[in-house]
Amino acid sequence: MVGPIRYKGEILGVSAGFVRGKWPEEFHPWGQVFSDQLGASIANARAFEEVHRLKAQLELQNSYLEEAVIEAKAFGDLVGQSAPLTHIVSQIDLVAPTEASVIILGETGTGKELVAHEIHRRSVRKGGPLVRVNCASIPGGLFESEFFGHAKGSFTGAVKDRAGRFETAEGGTIFLDEVGEIPLEVQNKLLRVLQEKRYERVGEDRTRSADVRIIAATNRDIKQAVATGRFREDLYYRLNVFPIALPPLADRKESIVPLAEYFAGKFAAAFGKRISGFSGDAVDALRRYPWPGNVRELQNVIERAVILAPGEIDAAHLRLEASAGPETSAGAAIPGEGALRANERETIRKVLADTGGNRTQAARVLGISLRTLQYRIKEYGL
Repeated sequence: MVGPIRYKGEILGVSAGFVRGKWPEEFHPWGQVFSDQLGASIANARAFEEVHRLKAQLELQNSYLEEAVIEAKAFGDLVGQSAPLTHIVSQIDLVAPTEASVIILGETGTGKELVAHEIHRRSVRKGGPLVRVNCASIPGGLFESEFFGHAKGSFTGAVKDRAGRFETAEGGTIFLDEVGEIPLEVQNKLLRVLQEKRYERVGEDRTRSADVRIIAATNRDIKQAVATGRFREDLYYRLNVFPIALPPLADRKESIVPLAEYFAGKFAAAFGKRISGFSGDAVDALRRYPWPGNVRELQNVIERAVILAPGEIDAAHLRLEASAGPETSAGAAIPGEGALRANERETIRKVLADTGGNRTQAARVLGISLRTLQYRIKEYGL
């Protein structure tokens, strides 16, 4: 006796029973009842599995988004009046409605993450997640698992199945910060995601689809990395569909005072203080200073000034002479990547000193996650 296994009109399979001889007539209706019960059980099992998968994905997504929200607060909104900023906004407006990959280029602290947030916010994917991946903070052997997830038992320490960041960003945008840090052996898998929209978890044969838009960012000379073989040329061209270059803060001086006023208002509200504004000397000091740490340094300086100032912020509260390290005190141009990293190290060292070694508070002041700060402390031997 054979009967279809159905649930809400969908045929899920076939049930079959075998006996020696003829089936008793009174058994016939029960065959379909049994098949319908099987259909409901299969549907319930599938639904439970899907609920479990979505619950795990949502928990992971929430943890990623909490980190992203904390770090997104570093620059607030797009603030300023300079011609370079106007050009950047026009580029965002052009590319945001499309599905094109974007690479954001600029020194540390220029606001690359803010631009990524704005592209996502103005895109058709704005209802989906924006998941940030700080590629500089991922240990070398864990990139593939972090990006694509892993199956239980696929390597030591994989005690359960885990979704990767691409799965968490499904239907939305993934922001690959410091994309130049991705190892060569993982770059080919990232290229496949860009080309075919497919990937597999580590230790799993099942191919998954990736409905994700990719935005990348780097403060390194990615063309030089391609020339020296440290970055795949084909991946670079796939990411470089629409490049957006962010100029250093020193090249958009018209934005310095509006940004300072924005940060002063933000921190005054957070600290419950009344700040009446900036003195003329403070404004002159803000405009003269070369800002090697860009917008992130400006934010840190203003936060400290709000703490120090009783009402109006003057030049003494800014302490810009103390902020200028030996690498930048003369306002010299930054010669390259080594100087950028030296400045980043000095900035982290100063913030750690200002916060009494409190890493959690230092991470908040720097506008980065605690994990990223811990990685940098280890990297720089602080």
